[in-house]
Amino acid sequence: MSGTRQDSRIPIRFGEPRPRYIRPMVVSWGDSERKLTGAVSVLQGADLGMYPSGNSLVVNGRSESIIIDPSVTVVAKGGAPVPIDAVLNSHAHEDHLPGNGLFTDARVHIHHDDLMGAHSLDGLLDVYGLEGTPRSDFAKTILEEFNYMPRPDAKGFSDGDVFDLGGVTVEAVHLPGHTRGHSGFRVSGGVFFLSDIDLTGFGPYYGDVWSDLEQFEESLIKIRDEEADFYVTFHHKGIIEGRDTFVTMLDKFHSVIGRRHNAMLEFLIEPRSVADMVEHRFIYRPHVEHVFADSVERRSAEMHIARMLTRDEASEVEPGRFQRS
Repeated sequence: MSGTRQDSRIPIRFGEPRPRYIRPMVVSWGDSERKLTGAVSVLQGADLGMYPSGNSLVVNGRSESIIIDPSVTVVAKGGAPVPIDAVLNSHAHEDHLPGNGLFTDARVHIHHDDLMGAHSLDGLLDVYGLEGTPRSDFAKTILEEFNYMPRPDAKGFSDGDVFDLGGVTVEAVHLPGHTRGHSGFRVSGGVFFLSDIDLTGFGPYYGDVWSDLEQFEESLIKIRDEEADFYVTFHHKGIIEGRDTFVTMLDKFHSVIGRRHNAMLEFLIEPRSVADMVEHRFIYRPHVEHVFADSVERRSAEMHIARMLTRDEASEVEPGRFQRS
């Protein structure tokens, strides 16, 4: 059973179906295509959807077909198993947008709060909050490795908007925290696309200027009530069958936030600065080298410190230095 629908919403119809015999980029995925229902398939990314790839979802209706988060593997293969009329982006991160530059004749939809990331490269970089050399270096990576193409024609959607493809519907479920516009998708027939609530051992990622720790936890609490036969993550875990397994994995994923928080509190047994916390590394392992690693550590530490101050768990003992209470 799929989750509760907001039936008062007016379905969004993409328009009249186009002649499918003239549509390009229809390719066989073989064993890499996992059929979940008669209308829904998962296109499994390289290395089980490990970054920089991911697991894309195709929903094929009587009127039109969509692809959700077309990955770098979709680009490498040159297309999808069916003609694609529209692309849905769960949010504005580089690994979820590659197919926006492949399916150039398809419409693009993304949550209103992340629309800027689909519209332009500068808008996407602003989502991360990178500046200076890290910004320019990552811009080059986005263009060269992720097939990024600005889509100024992209349109925004809101929580609860329903895309009616003919015989199957896709409902947007706003799950902010990872980014402001991060969304899942509830597909009729018992499929839920979790996007980057990816249930990995790494835990929740909330290290961008567009991220919010409090919102992420609220989204994790919200999604726990979702009922589906299949839950699909963009990275790693891929297809999860059954609600009991999903809830167990979700709770373990959620618990990483508490472990990070406690580790930071322990570190603050002595007065420390945010710079000290960045150097210590609480999100990435010390050996990990990435252009935005320090930015992620800084943003995450700042949000946890804000939580500590609100809870009276720590105080600012001198300007810019914090200690556990």
